[in-house]
Amino acid sequence: MLQLRTRLFSAAALVALLSQANVAEAASPTLRYVLSMPAPQTHYFEVETTLSGFNKAYTDLKMPVWAPGSYLVREFAKNVEGFQATAGSEKLRTEKVSKNTWRVYHPKGKDFKVNYRVYAFELSVRTSFIDAAHGYLNGSSVFMYPAEAKQLGSTLEVRPAQGWTQVSTSLKPAGGTFTYTSSNYDELADSPIEIGNQKIYTFTANGTPHTVAMFGDPKVDEARLTRDMQRVCEEAHRVVNRNPLDRYVFIVHNIDRGTGGLEHLFSTTLSVSRNAYSSEAGWKGFLGLVAHEYFHLWNVKRIRPIALGPFDYDNENYTHMLWVSEGGTEYFSNLIVQRAGFLSPDEYLGDLSNGINRVENTPGNKQQSAAESSFDAWIKYYRPNENSANTGISYYDKGEVIGAVLDLMVINETKGQKRLDDVMRYLYDQYYKKLGRGFTDEEYQDAVAKVAGRRFDDFFRRYVYGTETLPYETALGYAGLKLSVTTAAATDAALGASISPAGGKQTVASVLRDGSAWQGGLSVGDEILAVDGARVTDDPNKLLANRAVGSQVKMLVNREGQIKEISFPLLASSARRYRIERQANPTAEQQTVFNKWLPVR
Repeated sequence: MLQLRTRLFSAAALVALLSQANVAEAASPTLRYVLSMPAPQTHYFEVETTLSGFNKAYTDLKMPVWAPGSYLVREFAKNVEGFQATAGSEKLRTEKVSKNTWRVYHPKGKDFKVNYRVYAFELSVRTSFIDAAHGYLNGSSVFMYPAEAKQLGSTLEVRPAQGWTQVSTSLKPAGGTFTYTSSNYDELADSPIEIGNQKIYTFTANGTPHTVAMFGDPKVDEARLTRDMQRVCEEAHRVVNRNPLDRYVFIVHNIDRGTGGLEHLFSTTLSVSRNAYSSEAGWKGFLGLVAHEYFHLWNVKRIRPIALGPFDYDNENYTHMLWVSEGGTEYFSNLIVQRAGFLSPDEYLGDLSNGINRVENTPGNKQQSAAESSFDAWIKYYRPNENSANTGISYYDKGEVIGAVLDLMVINETKGQKRLDDVMRYLYDQYYKKLGRGFTDEEYQDAVAKVAGRRFDDFFRRYVYGTETLPYETALGYAGLKLSVTTAAATDAALGASISPAGGKQTVASVLRDGSAWQGGLSVGDEILAVDGARVTDDPNKLLANRAVGSQVKMLVNREGQIKEISFPLLASSARRYRIERQANPTAEQQTVFNKWLPVR
């Protein structure tokens, strides 16, 4: 009797356990993507998504509206076609409930599939593209995700077009041909994919394997390419001195005109002119791009403002700190190229001088702070117009020069013992590793103060959140340097407008704030027909080059089909030329700061 009761209990227990297992299985949804491209010449990717274990009456699928790292709402949903869903042979009801959200009504807990096509014909680092030669995609513009399961891991099978043999991505292999895994949607979206017959180069930096996937058949010395990229990567590692990598992938598009780069967690995409490698200037420019995007694997992808992750893919993600994330990365990338031995200290100073010129000769530098430029990236930086230089400043340019000045101040304050490298290490250890989050504006200032041994609140208030001219002379003086400024002669007049000669017409393309044209009423779009009664056939700036300040000029212009005469006095040119120079006989303290700032290895 006891034995029978035990058997009955065991059977009941088994049923209960199986029931619990079924519940657990049903409560663990899975997600699988298949990416196909059966007709690449038509510029379409095809996506099939299999969803299992979703236990509600419907599931919302979302397409991001932007690509992290590129701060503009791009409305990727506009490229989606043919959305449909099925469960076995049954076609499911679907509806679009917002601009980037599709709702699928499906049987609870059962498998269902979603299929759609994505038109992809914009070859940039932030979008997706496919033609008869190759395919490239950023996940945020191709893959949808379940709205309530963004943290769900997934597998991806890539089925290349006929004749294509290579798939390059930083996603981890999952077994099977061209099959990969991601731990969540952020990782999938943050792992671009190149598909085709690209050339593959490899090297190891800091003990980590690196792959270079080159599309476009550039004329490049493979040995030099991998050697110099390795040097740049190893120098970049020395800044933070922490290695978060187990692999890294460079996807390089060699096209007629390069457009820059975009950073990712374990990879980057670079868009480079295919002729960039043929000159020393072009080669150094390429290495600078490599350094910038590679350094982002720390600064932005791991050391980040708190707003930049986890991402809200539906809306803008605002931060005042892009001057650190992008401008600071530009500052470090130029230092990395110099430290790696590709620039002498004097060549680096020349490049920094050019940066100061870009900032100080942009009228908008006095209208918009670096923090405001960062916050308004969504509506201004990626949507420039003819008046942008008068109203704003690039957070890349301003952030770079802020970084240089602040770095020199920290080095001086610590008598050559610390610098911004140490700030980056502190941020990495404290916020990325220890707290697992980004930092706030105030926490960045706290980090600088901790490393320097004193606070720089007044500096941030005046030069980062305000528009006062940076204390270049003071900071450079710490390193035995000075900033020479050349102004236009009092007799040098300037029109203060740039001219476009398109179609044989001399048309005003931009007008400089407070210059002659600005004060005189010349407008963008005006076609200049004559100056002081003489027919204009060339850039009127050339005609006015030798005119005296204060002299009157009469212009005949065509403004939207109406002929108008405008008369105004010529004002002096406001342009300044800035150049960093070495002081004679620097002190020992100044030499210590200089050597810390621009070491020669």
